[in-house]
Amino acid sequence: MSKQIIGRVDKIDFPKLNLFNIDVKIDTGAYTSAIHCSKIIEENNTLRCTFYSKGHPNFSGKEVVFNTFSRTNVKSSNGLKENRYKIKSEAIFFGKTYKINLTLSTRDDMKFPVLIGRQFLKRKFIVDVDLENISYNLKTL
Repeated sequence: MSKQIIGRVDKIDFPKLNLFNIDVKIDTGAYTSAIHCSKIIEENNTLRCTFYSKGHPNFSGKEVVFNTFSRTNVKSSNGLKENRYKIKSEAIFFGKTYKINLTLSTRDDMKFPVLIGRQFLKRKFIVDVDLENISYNLKTL
């Protein structure tokens, strides 16, 4: 199975979350992938999430309801552990739809609202840090 070359940043779609052309940072130092979520409410065995950020205009502000979710511990680069909600969704790279696990985090103060970690990248992609927006540029041709 050959691996696709991907750059250090890209713009991808998350159709189930109604998010399109979202800036992502490819982070081989992170195990799990994370997405910015501005509001999370757990009630009646559902998780209601609002994906909004004033710094990221493609975050629509629409609420998405998840019937299936879990929690997981995530260790940050500074060694602190945080217990986060984890959802399953889909991401489109190079015109192909992939299943992806995403932890929900407040990333308002970060340049990239989404980090793509090793768990997603393995067996699919090789990262070339000299390149940017390869998937997005192919999409717009």
